[in-house]
Amino acid sequence: MTLVRRARAEDADAVFELVRQLGAAFVPVRSIFDETFAEIVGGDDQHVQVIVAEDDQGVVRGYALTTIARLLSTNGPSAQLQEIAVDEEARGLALGTALVREVEAECIRRGVRQLTVAARRAGGFYDRLGYSQNAEHMRRVF
Repeated sequence: MTLVRRARAEDADAVFELVRQLGAAFVPVRSIFDETFAEIVGGDDQHVQVIVAEDDQGVVRGYALTTIARLLSTNGPSAQLQEIAVDEEARGLALGTALVREVEAECIRRGVRQLTVAARRAGGFYDRLGYSQNAEHMRRVF
């Protein structure tokens, strides 16, 4: 049975290893990660949330980071699933689905009007979860 819960300080090592698997444009720097993770997990900012998924042995095998902001065009808060990763060895165990469903449930609890995801490489996954394509995101790296 998968357990999805808010991340805690002691999850830092596991989440950092998952961040390394993202294959993002930036190489993760541990000292910067530690500072940011501690700020998010230990702070009281309700606009950023990190949740983790544990496997049957209680090992953190996935995480999701969501931001929530008020937009003028959505008649209330809007959320974006900024990052989601499941350990390569744990894929196919429905951990990603469990993470997304918990993000959705939190959005509903908080009155969020829409949840967006950047899904260029994982479109089929989100299609199966009921998401529809709305726009293509562009990015500029500084």
